[in-house]
Amino acid sequence: MASESLSDAVESASHHGFDLVPVVVLLGAAVIAVPLFKRLGLGSVLGYLAAGLVIGPFGIGLFSDSQSILQVAELGVVMFLFVIGLEMQPSRLLSMRGEIFGLGLAQVALCIGLLTCVGLVLGYSTAQSFVAGTGFVLTSTAIVMQMLEERRVVGQPKGRRIIAILLLEDLTIVPLLALVAFLAPSGESATLADRLGDIAIGLCSIVGLVLAGRYLLDPLFSLLGKAKAREVMTAAALLVVLGAALAMQLGGLSMAMGAFLAGVLLSESSFRHQLEADIEPFRGILLGLFFLGVGMAVDLSIIADNWRLIAVAVVAYMALKILGIYSVARFFGSANREALERAVLMAQGGEFAFVLYAAASTVGLIDREANAILTATIILSMALTPVLVILHDRLLPKAVPSMDGVDAADNLTANVLLIGFGRFGQIVSQPLLSYGCSISIIESDTDAIRDGRDFGFKVYYGDGTRLDILRAAGAADARLIVIAINDREASLRIADLARVAFPLIPVLARSFDREHAIELVHAGVEWQIRETFESALVLGEKALEMMDAPDEERQQVMEEVRRRDGERFAIETVEGIYAGRGLIQGNVPQAPVNPKKDQS
Repeated sequence: MASESLSDAVESASHHGFDLVPVVVLLGAAVIAVPLFKRLGLGSVLGYLAAGLVIGPFGIGLFSDSQSILQVAELGVVMFLFVIGLEMQPSRLLSMRGEIFGLGLAQVALCIGLLTCVGLVLGYSTAQSFVAGTGFVLTSTAIVMQMLEERRVVGQPKGRRIIAILLLEDLTIVPLLALVAFLAPSGESATLADRLGDIAIGLCSIVGLVLAGRYLLDPLFSLLGKAKAREVMTAAALLVVLGAALAMQLGGLSMAMGAFLAGVLLSESSFRHQLEADIEPFRGILLGLFFLGVGMAVDLSIIADNWRLIAVAVVAYMALKILGIYSVARFFGSANREALERAVLMAQGGEFAFVLYAAASTVGLIDREANAILTATIILSMALTPVLVILHDRLLPKAVPSMDGVDAADNLTANVLLIGFGRFGQIVSQPLLSYGCSISIIESDTDAIRDGRDFGFKVYYGDGTRLDILRAAGAADARLIVIAINDREASLRIADLARVAFPLIPVLARSFDREHAIELVHAGVEWQIRETFESALVLGEKALEMMDAPDEERQQVMEEVRRRDGERFAIETVEGIYAGRGLIQGNVPQAPVNPKKDQS
């Protein structure tokens, strides 16, 4: 009763001219649900879907017509594909062509074959089984990218391989949408001449769009850029996206394909970043509205009547997709651990499945009940992904680094002990070696050790936070210890150990920011350097030079900057010592200025 009265109130307000009420309800639902779901680690997409379900006709009933919202929100999908097109720079695709069109294409093809079998076994037609399975093959980019960032592997080779597969899947949605229209039941009665005519019209539309993009778009934006009217540039960006979508629609193809092609054509343009910034707010809001509409369209009664089928479909789709991804990864030479991790991360269906299923429903390829079942299947798979990842991380034994070709530190002797051989340690070693110093280098990352060996460096395996390793690495006999590792806590622990065990040997260290530098000084480090401090000062000095500052004045400015920083650092270091002893902060001499902490 309460939901009915609330729905009646919304409708009454709308009839009395308060057209903003539905907008406020939609925005309010998104603002509440999305941050909550992101906080729970479930992602923004599930937040939008859940919010749509709650306020929709099968929830509390604030909205009765989800299709009208979906029709408007489809523009979000169009703009989303335009932005994807902007990122598909031909030069970028060319540099990653092996991973995208080799690894990515193999995974997509195998998974489509495996997952199509699920629908056939469940008794659906070939076309319906193909659409259902293909939708599940398209992984959730939002979920996977978020997890890659949390695991800090985006820049690593295994992270780049996953991103290449996601790029291929993003590319795949365009021909799939065209294929859905081709497989539509209405197309069965068409003659061969009709089909050839449709294909010719579509090709003409594509060629016309390519020619317009090649010869008209860049000059157009150059002309508008000279006018220096930001709102006109935004209007032009919208015109390009919607105009390209309309051109494809008139040619019998999908609006999404037109937007995607327009994005690709502009991906190498000098106005690319400006276009992306102009489109982004519209894309984000309308795409969120699309997911809200999908959530509203989920029929809980259909799900309740078919929960056994949905449960079987979720298990079957996820299990077969994991099998397909793992098999392709192993075939392309990935280690067992990487292949399994990739399979678990990419086991779910994704956002594009909703787009594909909505298109299939529109052309009559699947009915409303099948759409609701498939949508529920995708949503459950997305919700189960964080659980699968947690189980994977807890049940899989921790990786034991391969020691093939790696020697452990033992009875080393040298003038300098260098701990850590990443990008910082490699640079530190060069002047020491050039001067003729002997160096013992230890590193806990076996990949870094092998990389160093390939460049002619002898690097030993060893964890510098262990006193026995430091002794084995020759710390007691060294004239100098240099800490160059990329780990704040570990560097502090090494400094503490060195101060106690080797008090007469000076320790130099790499620090991350001012706070870490002060902590290292308190730990007994003789001298430290913030890793970006000197490079930032060199850049600043170069900027002054390009501003035509005289040499003498420029040197004075840089000396003054260094002097002020040194004074502030000395005072803050003393303050930290006094604070650590529990003394009154006011008794410590204060700096003449109180700048914000330097986080460089």
